[in-house]
Amino acid sequence: HNTDGAMTKGVGRTGTRNDKTHTLCRRCGKSSFHIQKGVCSSCGYPGKKMRRFNWAAKAKRRRTNGTGRMRYMKHIPRRFKNGFRENMTAPSRKPASK
Repeated sequence: HNTDGAMTKGVGRTGTRNDKTHTLCRRCGKSSFHIQKGVCSSCGYPGKKMRRFNWAAKAKRRRTNGTGRMRYMKHIPRRFKNGFRENMTAPSRKPASK
């Protein structure tokens, strides 16, 4: 089992590591869901709020607004520019005739 020329016979410490503590999380997709605890160490599932801490700035950056499709948020700047108008036609941009 040892191919690196070690002086021991048998499998050693690696042979006892044949059980999995974490498995795939349904919410974040990482292999961070602790099976016995039933809690994801990355996103906090099944808790309602996503797990995030200020000491992990990079982790927050990876999954904040703007990293997904933003199906709603990507239209907000344009709607803000027009005053969030709805159910009307846009006013004419031609100069008013005299």
